[in-house]
Amino acid sequence: MVLGLISSKLPELEKKDDLKRRIDAAAKFVPIENLCLSPQCGFSSTHHGNKLTVDDQRRKLALALDVAREVWGAS
Repeated sequence: MVLGLISSKLPELEKKDDLKRRIDAAAKFVPIENLCLSPQCGFSSTHHGNKLTVDDQRRKLALALDVAREVWGAS
């Protein structure tokens, strides 16, 4: 199950602890090894007025990678 917990519409970064809590909540219903983390719907929505810069997008993807490494031990 893909958890689209990272906003692709707002430039502010989500807090790691908030993301981890939401992943833990989902893991009560689906085994954690069957979960993954992603942005809500990619970043194509920036074309229609959402104010995300390329740097914002990179920071959000780096956040997703950092949290995934901490939660699932990905390298």
